[in-house]
Amino acid sequence: MAGSIPRSTIRKVGVIGAGTMGAGIAGHVANAGVPVVLLDIVPSGASNRNALAEDAVAKLRKAEPPALMHDGAAKLIETGNLEDDLGKLADCDWIVEAVLERVDIKQALYRKLEAVRRPGSAISSNTSTIALKVLTEGMSEAFRRDFLITHFFNPPRYMRLLEIVSGPATAPDIVAAVAGFADVALGKSIVRCEDSPGFIANRLGIYWLQLALIEAIDQGLTVEEADAIIGRPMGIPKTGVFGLMDLVGIDLGPHVNASMRAVLPKSDAFHSVDRDVPLIGRMIEQGLTGRKGKGGFYRLDHLKERRTRLVIDLNSGKYRPEQKPVLPEVEAAGGDLRILLSAPGKIGSYAFRVLAQTIAYAATLIPNAAASVADIDEAMRLGYNWKWGPFELADKLGSAWLVEQLIAHNVTVPKVLANAAGKPYYRVESGKRQYLGTNGDYHDIVRAPGVLLLEDIKLVTEPILKNSSAALWDIRDGVACFEFTSKSNALDEKTIELLGKSIEVVAAKFKALVIYNEGSNFSLGANLGVILFAANIAAWSEIDKSIASGQQAYKSLKYAPFPVVAAPAGMALGGGCEIVLHADAVQAHAETYLGLVECGVGLIPGWGGCGELLARWNAESKLPRGPMPASAKVFEGISTADVTKSAHQAMEKKFLRPTDGISMNRDRLLADAKMRALSLVDGYIPPKPPEFVLPGPSGRAGLNAAAEGFHRRGIATDHDLVVADALAEVLCGGDTDIIDTVTEQQMLDLERRAFIRLARTGPTLARIEHTLETGRPLRN
Repeated sequence: MAGSIPRSTIRKVGVIGAGTMGAGIAGHVANAGVPVVLLDIVPSGASNRNALAEDAVAKLRKAEPPALMHDGAAKLIETGNLEDDLGKLADCDWIVEAVLERVDIKQALYRKLEAVRRPGSAISSNTSTIALKVLTEGMSEAFRRDFLITHFFNPPRYMRLLEIVSGPATAPDIVAAVAGFADVALGKSIVRCEDSPGFIANRLGIYWLQLALIEAIDQGLTVEEADAIIGRPMGIPKTGVFGLMDLVGIDLGPHVNASMRAVLPKSDAFHSVDRDVPLIGRMIEQGLTGRKGKGGFYRLDHLKERRTRLVIDLNSGKYRPEQKPVLPEVEAAGGDLRILLSAPGKIGSYAFRVLAQTIAYAATLIPNAAASVADIDEAMRLGYNWKWGPFELADKLGSAWLVEQLIAHNVTVPKVLANAAGKPYYRVESGKRQYLGTNGDYHDIVRAPGVLLLEDIKLVTEPILKNSSAALWDIRDGVACFEFTSKSNALDEKTIELLGKSIEVVAAKFKALVIYNEGSNFSLGANLGVILFAANIAAWSEIDKSIASGQQAYKSLKYAPFPVVAAPAGMALGGGCEIVLHADAVQAHAETYLGLVECGVGLIPGWGGCGELLARWNAESKLPRGPMPASAKVFEGISTADVTKSAHQAMEKKFLRPTDGISMNRDRLLADAKMRALSLVDGYIPPKPPEFVLPGPSGRAGLNAAAEGFHRRGIATDHDLVVADALAEVLCGGDTDIIDTVTEQQMLDLERRAFIRLARTGPTLARIEHTLETGRPLRN
């Protein structure tokens, strides 16, 4: 008998267990706009029987980074307890269990759920260690049919990976319903796993971390050296391995190792690295459990006048100041992993023993934990934020070379590596990316319906236009895509130049334009290095020309004879935010962080951001009438360099309109934006230029008075007042009177003059230089 939930009809979710994971899952379901019931036990002796669930929601509201995407999310979470409120689960389409990792506790709960849940509703466990066959042992046929494992990663809002395990009795449409909802509504990338201990990501991740720890100790490396070797060269986040252990909690290590030790067969290579590390025991005893404790492998010394980072000595266990490692072997490798792993001495030895053995262990997980190399790579990219999965790293080394070296180092070569016989694990054939299967044949990497990636477009076509900073692509059906390609997707004269040419091409040959890229961030704004260089040689006319050309390009985009849809993801700051503001519509990824942050470097928005945001606040019916409220609201956001913490919050702050769209899944963003662009084509008419009635000098004085109040309280600096005055002048229309009308072009002229005036000041140039050198703002 099949299950009964179509994937589009999960309209209410229940979560049992209000701990870190359960509460996080409930919060993220609420982020998707779906009602959720959160239940936990009744605390012993508590007067409030719902205390655990209610406290969990209160923590979600205060969490940093934010667990909730918008203020309304918490209101969608209904709290209760397992003794009084099980009946609230009766109309839930999916129930997620996230209680203690004990089979007896879980199964006792499942039996209670069977009595109240609706037949055909999905039920899943968030277990990270217990096999599905163990969890379902002795349960009814109906329960087994509707049961699966859905393993979320922490924090559930931000980690894209969802591992799904189904059993032989699990109904396929139950799996499809949960996977479809998790994909589209929760934004998860689904990796199907076999019913094996630790599934994929944690199974490999636990081995990798333990291996990296014991090899660092055995090779006599410092914490900084190990993280520098394992980090950037191998595409691992800058936390490295020791920073990651600090992040997840050092005390968690012995527990997960014990779990793996108990369930993995004796033949598993994990046992070869599973040994007691006395330093870890001493650190846990002293409360040195990482970021949540008194410190970890790294900790901040708050006793110094300026906070300094300390690092633990892996031999003595004592802290010392952090030192930047000098690793000529890493520099000499120049990004070539084979050279790094072949380097003589402890640096090359450590790199080889950790990476080569990790790849070899990954190969042993097929087919018992994962069906393919592609699944393992996807799990590690999304679950541990690796830039490349282990088999993508194997391709960088060359599978034949890797096997040869493993044999030379007396490491057992798994069949998946031996059978590759020198073939790459990935190739591009007929415009499609393929992976090497266990049968020796290549198989297409198939995208889910509704997924469109620019990386796939690039496999089958060449750009229509391209320079060093941008490119224009044909994404079919009469839609073009403008892509930023510079470092950090910073905007410069080449970007602006190609944008102008692209507008002409799209007007002649296409129906619509999408602005999108697949970088970590949509754009961090204008290239400050170019501005600083021009200022240092007093090329003020060049800066003025750059601002004017950017304004003209953005105006041409806004008034183009075709619809423009911006599709940002990640940070869209400064000029990157301004191009979003000039689009006809926006389809934003849920994790989009928008802000006009120029004041942080002593400047103001120069490419029309002031006028665009001001026009939106002017149209806000909830603001008091008159010319001042909108100017004050925009001044507040821009002067503080405020950045939204989600796309939903961007809508509240007018960076997005109520009619703009939000895609929860990053991989669906381009397809959603393209669909939105095509929906605007028929009958498209460019917008009318806005006109402003602004408060003039009196308004400027009022905004300056507010800034001076912050200055007296020590919040604003001397130069903040200079920048705030320039911003106030623009937002209040310069010397205008409230009976006059200020045009869009007049606003742009005010912006440009104020920008140039600030760029000529020493404190602004000092801010720009400091930001470029350190990545942090200067408070001067």
